[in-house]
Amino acid sequence: MILVLVAGGMTIALAWGPWGHQHINRAAVFALPSEMRPFFYNHIDFITEEAVVPDLRKYSINDRAEFPRHYIDLELYDPNGDVSGLPLTMKEARSRYADTFLNKAGTLPWTIVDVTEKLTKAFRERKKTEILFLAGDLGHYIGDAHMPLHTALNHDGVMTGQKGIHALWEGQVPESFGEAYNLYTGETKYIKDIAQETRAMIDSTHHLVERVLAIDKELAASMPKEKVYLLDSTGRVVNNQYGDPVHTAEYVRLFHERLGGMTEQQLRGAIAETSAYWYTAWVNAGKPDLSDLDPVELTERNRKNLESDLKLWKKGKVGMIRATGDFGKWVKVQ
Repeated sequence: MILVLVAGGMTIALAWGPWGHQHINRAAVFALPSEMRPFFYNHIDFITEEAVVPDLRKYSINDRAEFPRHYIDLELYDPNGDVSGLPLTMKEARSRYADTFLNKAGTLPWTIVDVTEKLTKAFRERKKTEILFLAGDLGHYIGDAHMPLHTALNHDGVMTGQKGIHALWEGQVPESFGEAYNLYTGETKYIKDIAQETRAMIDSTHHLVERVLAIDKELAASMPKEKVYLLDSTGRVVNNQYGDPVHTAEYVRLFHERLGGMTEQQLRGAIAETSAYWYTAWVNAGKPDLSDLDPVELTERNRKNLESDLKLWKKGKVGMIRATGDFGKWVKVQ
């Protein structure tokens, strides 16, 4: 089965890769306070769909400006991957480094800060469409900031003979085992300093890189090739649509077990941070009333579903199709 997103007359086939981004954005809605949650829930399907749009800008329309927003190769900024000397803002980064360097080394942390500031402005001006688009994008970038290999120069294991580990970690593992994850994070928090929080988030994620690569290296060395990768009838490794080798179900299971809950931990961390950044932007905008941005009938129609889904989330689960929103829909195709 594949998922097809239908919105504005555009149809896009999605593989397993967006699973994590979709669940991060969707679960983050439930962690919001009661003053924000009904508005976001009215548009939860759009928030879910928007989670993959930044990647579509990269791969579908080849937006070159989009690529560096999704990662930061910390070793290019500091040989030891130390974040303490990183600029805190995009303005500071551009004053210190040439655009050519930034486009190569990545700008993920400053993209997060910038989009948070734009979201704050959208909240302050009560611009509904901008709020939804920016919140969706922000959740995507925060999700990227919780993926260890998005913070490393060896982002797909090419430098160590481990090509495909990126898709394995962020795609095959959560797609295979994510339904069993506990996505409950509790109510959100206010962030006192967005720039410092973002730097700390990147640092925490980067400290997982060595462990991820070491687990894969050791596990792959202990198994024959046909147990590690899917092979076609000629014995060649099967690649996904991006040219990355696809790992066998057995290998994915063993890798997941040896990670010891890392993927679930990072997914839950991304959910908590996404809701916190949304909440902080709203607070910094003066806590504007969101209740009149939608028709009363829409909010009332969604009330019972919201109550039901909130109870489900408190048990750690997130239903993927519930709300009656006004932006697109999901269609399952066998």
